[in-house]
Amino acid sequence: MSDLQGKTFVITGANTGIGKVTAATLAKRGAHVVVACRSKEKTEPVIAEIRAAAGHDRVEWLGVDLSDLASVRKAADQLLQRNLPIHCLINNAGLAGKPGLTADGFEITFGTNHLGHYLWTRMLQPALVTSNAAAPARIVNVASRAHYNAKTIDWAAQRQRTKSRTGMTEYSVSKLCNVLFTKELATRAGDQALRTYALHPGVVATDVWRQVPSPLRWVIKKFMITPEQGAATSIKTATDPALASQTGRYYDTDGSERRVSRLANDPALARELWNRSAEWVGLPA
Repeated sequence: MSDLQGKTFVITGANTGIGKVTAATLAKRGAHVVVACRSKEKTEPVIAEIRAAAGHDRVEWLGVDLSDLASVRKAADQLLQRNLPIHCLINNAGLAGKPGLTADGFEITFGTNHLGHYLWTRMLQPALVTSNAAAPARIVNVASRAHYNAKTIDWAAQRQRTKSRTGMTEYSVSKLCNVLFTKELATRAGDQALRTYALHPGVVATDVWRQVPSPLRWVIKKFMITPEQGAATSIKTATDPALASQTGRYYDTDGSERRVSRLANDPALARELWNRSAEWVGLPA
C-alpha cells in the first residue's frame, strides 16, 4: 500500500513498543515518518530496520526528551523551521512506575505523559492546521483505560515528587490529562481543519513498564497484549478516513468509541488543565 505517500507523521517514543510498530506500518504505506525520541544511538538501528522494510528512506530521527521542557522547545523549533506540513501528530511516548521529578520540577509521570506533550503539541499546532477540510490534520493522544481510576487532579501534587509507591496513581492522573487535553484541543480547534483522538491501546508489553520493579513487571507482562495488537487503534485513529468527521473522542483497543470517565468529560476541568498547563510551560492560554 502507498496510500500515505506525501503525508508526514510525527511520532513520539517511536523507537520501541507500539510507537515502533506504528511508525513501521505508516512508513510501509508510504508515509514520511519523524521518530521523535531521546536517544539517537538507540533509534538509528530502528530507523534502519523500518527503512529497509518500507523500501524508502523517508524515516528520520528527531531528538526530544519530553521530561525536559527546554528539549521540547528546541525540538519543536527545529521542526517548525523546516516549514514541513505535518499531517498527523501521534503523542505516543510515556512512562509508568518511575518516581521522581522532571528537569523542570514536575511530578515525572505527569510532566512526561502530559505536560511535555502539551507543550510539544501547542508549539507544533501551526504546522498541523491545514485548509483541507476533506483531509484534516490529526492529533492522536495515546491515553489509557487507567484514566477511569483517577479520582481527582491534585494540582499541588504535580509540583512534587511521586508520592505513591508504585506510581500507578500518578499514571492514572496523567492518562486522565491525556483525555481531557484531547477534548479541550477539539473544543479550541473550532472550525479549523484539525481532528483530535484519545485511545486506550490495551495493556501492552512494552518499555513503558521499564521502571516497575522487576518481579512485579515480569508477572504483569505475562498478561499483556503484543505491541502489534496495541498499535492497531493508534493506526486507525491516525489514518482511517471514516474517522475524519469525528473529533475529541476516545477509542478502545478494538477501535470502537467508548464513553470516558465522568472526570474526563468535565469541560471545566479540561479548561483548568489547559490553563494551568499553559502557565507552567510559559504559553498564553
